[in-house]
Amino acid sequence: MPSPLPPGSFAAPFDGDLGDDLAFALKLADAADAASMARFDAPDLDVQTKTDASPVTEADLATERAIRELIEAERPDDGVFGEEFGATSSTGSADRQWVIDPIDGTANYLKGIPMWSTLIALSIDGVPRVGVVSQPAIGRRWWAASGLDAWTNTTDGAERRISVSGIDSIDAASVSFQSIGQWRGAGELDALERLTAAVWRDRGYGDAWPYMLLAEGRLELVAEFDVKEYDVAAHVPIITEAGGRFTSYSGADSISERSSLATNGILHEAFLALLHSPATPEPLR
Repeated sequence: MPSPLPPGSFAAPFDGDLGDDLAFALKLADAADAASMARFDAPDLDVQTKTDASPVTEADLATERAIRELIEAERPDDGVFGEEFGATSSTGSADRQWVIDPIDGTANYLKGIPMWSTLIALSIDGVPRVGVVSQPAIGRRWWAASGLDAWTNTTDGAERRISVSGIDSIDAASVSFQSIGQWRGAGELDALERLTAAVWRDRGYGDAWPYMLLAEGRLELVAEFDVKEYDVAAHVPIITEAGGRFTSYSGADSISERSSLATNGILHEAFLALLHSPATPEPLR
């Protein structure tokens, strides 16, 4: 499916108040949590296989429907781009599109593993400006909008502003590379080996959670391949409002290149240089 999102600068300032849109995004997340948790770990959960061979559950469909119904009722002029039901165009005066992944981590969901999320973003003129990541099975949520900082909830229900780490040396960095298979499929195993050899700690946490760990200052890099716009759009405003930087693996301000590279900002250029440095040739014998 072609990208419905034109390129734009993630660092460009936004002239407007996104408070109402952020509040609405959180309302969408409440509706999504109710739909997804209603069938989580159900022994009779219906699971089908999509044309791309990936799984889809009844909860994926029900959760996206719940989000779309609210958007249609309260933001009828806005466009929607969702994983399960595709894209509809904005009919309003502004290019506004809600970008949705109803259950990011369907493989975890259908196995009863609680590390899955609902991702909700609002893109305005091609730039993700509002983002909500909700992980209801563990009682966590993260949210942000341009100019309104990045936030999460604490275990006692309080809200807490979050920010990326101040780590300024690659050898002190902790990173998540998502999966070896992704890097092998992208032809980047050599780069992954350079990365893991250079940092303090590497793990493959997977899906949305490591991006939120980055925004909270617990990781310094998350990178992955074979991602769609709805897999990463919600992360952009959360990470950037937390003081980090989000680009594609190539370093472009784009969520349409099927890759991502998110960092604490301080180390972004250093990580790009490390990952894209020429391979060291074998010594002559």
